[in-house]
Amino acid sequence: MNQEVTEYIQKLPQWQSAICENLRKVVYETVPEIAERIQYGKPHYLKNGHYAAVISVAKDKVSFSIFNAGKLEDIKGFFTSTTSPERKTATIKNGQEVDYDLLAKLLSQASGGL
Repeated sequence: MNQEVTEYIQKLPQWQSAICENLRKVVYETVPEIAERIQYGKPHYLKNGHYAAVISVAKDKVSFSIFNAGKLEDIKGFFTSTTSPERKTATIKNGQEVDYDLLAKLLSQASGGL
């Protein structure tokens, strides 16, 4: 695990830090060969040199974006296309229950071809 990412997560408010740690765990368990780094001020995850996922934090949410996601179904209100159909994002707010198993499944499907 990348020390810069660890430091990034540790500086967050507790609720965001906990979500980010869980997302990080999901990424490593789902894609063991993943490479992790801080890029553009956020944790990015790459498989075979290709973007697989990114964690973004804003004041009131944590976003988990999965790349190569064009074939994944949108989940209304939770997991939707953002800037392009190849990138879908789960938006998580404080107190919201998170289906980490579902995110792992979606990440596995999207990163399988990388």
